Amino acid sequence: MQLKWSHVFVYVQNLEAMLDFYTRVLGFRVTDRGEVNGNELVFMSQVETDHHQIAFAPTRKDMARSNNVAHFAFRVANLDDVKALHATLANDERVQRLSPVAHGNAWSIYFNDPEGNNIEVFCDTPFHVSQPVGGTWNPNSSNEDIRAQNEAEHRDAPGFAPIEEFYAAHAQALRQQEATEA
Repeated sequence: MQLKWSHVFVYVQNLEAMLDFYTRVLGFRVTDRGEVNGNELVFMSQVETDHHQIAFAPTRKDMARSNNVAHFAFRVANLDDVKALHATLANDERVQRLSPVAHGNAWSIYFNDPEGNNIEVFCDTPFHVSQPVGGTWNPNSSNEDIRAQNEAEHRDAPGFAPIEEFYAAHAQALRQQEATEA
């Protein structure tokens, strides 16, 4: 059985503020709203095949830091998308923290939504690098400079290889695992 990540359900305090941020800033679309046991639930997605990727219910009791989830991560198509979102978030006063992180295998930005939930938006790099790795990258640099810096910093790291080689080996290992489980 293969499990694919589907969605996250988040308890929030200020539903309308969170909806505004996730729809207007991050580009989600509300797919459904309804009520269960007196609580409104809102479902949102950016993917045509998923009813929802994220859902909210305004039942969060306090704004203390949650200890249940480290962050929610969303993949985008390319580095230009990450850089464009970084520029948008840099000008949004509701974003509490904005940090570009280079993982060797991904260029990420981490930030907190209006209620302090940690979000990661990332794209893959052309390389696999054994994890964990956490460096920095400059969203104002050219894509070519960012790629060259990433390769220079990691080419001697354990597991460094073109990402296609990593995924091919990973797919083969999964097929072997399925065969042994069958």
